[in-house]
Amino acid sequence: MRVHRSGTTLAGAALTALALLLPLAASAGAAPDPGVRQTPPRGSASMGMGVLAHDGQGGAPGGASAQAVQTEGVDVSSHQGNVAWSTLWNSGVKWAYVKATEGTYYKNTYFNQQYTGSYNVGMIRGTYHFATPDTTTGAAQADYFVDNGGGWSKDGRTLPGVLDIEWNPYGATCYGKTQAGMVAWIRDFVNRYKARTGRDAVIYTATSWWTQCTGNSSAFSATNPLWIARYAAAVGELPAGWQYYTMWQYTSSGPTVGDHNHFNGDLSRVQALANG
Repeated sequence: MRVHRSGTTLAGAALTALALLLPLAASAGAAPDPGVRQTPPRGSASMGMGVLAHDGQGGAPGGASAQAVQTEGVDVSSHQGNVAWSTLWNSGVKWAYVKATEGTYYKNTYFNQQYTGSYNVGMIRGTYHFATPDTTTGAAQADYFVDNGGGWSKDGRTLPGVLDIEWNPYGATCYGKTQAGMVAWIRDFVNRYKARTGRDAVIYTATSWWTQCTGNSSAFSATNPLWIARYAAAVGELPAGWQYYTMWQYTSSGPTVGDHNHFNGDLSRVQALANG
């Protein structure tokens, strides 16, 4: 004989189970909270991707910087896909940097079109490496960079490689390193790069990041050209030791390709950097 227990029926049990499942289903199908920072996939980092969020954006370059002779350039990564190099060349862009690698795990899937295409229209071009100091050593990343597009040759058309060292898009701003540890990591990279290529790598960074994560070190100012990131009317304060910038990334919203840059000098100075 079936015994009836008060409050317990098959229908009631089913309703209880359904009530428990509904919140889980709603949660699984919910859109990401726009207020929560979403971590991008590894390999997707590009030069200057943290500038707007951390340093903001001011007006277009003007004043003394507009009066000085500057040579226009762009930097690109896989985000730009196949680049319209002829359009850029006709607009006055004369030099370019192409992302080659990131960490020791990523190579730009559009590298050939971007690196060869910029050369074919007449540009002086080079490559950059997005650093991830929390994954492998500086020397290991320099080797990976050189082995995968970051080399240099004295042909008058190839710029020295760039170490892109900036905000970490995947985690802690300074990649979990102390200021002294970050300086040591950068030194490890630039020393290996020079040993492999004979050139001092260009350092791309922002003054605010450099101050926070290296303690505003002046250790590289005598050897490594500076490429500064600042989206404003003036370049502003430079990291310690550097008396001038070689290149300035001044916007991420330019025509054709977003990231536009000024080279501090006329085309002959771009050629001089290429020739070493």
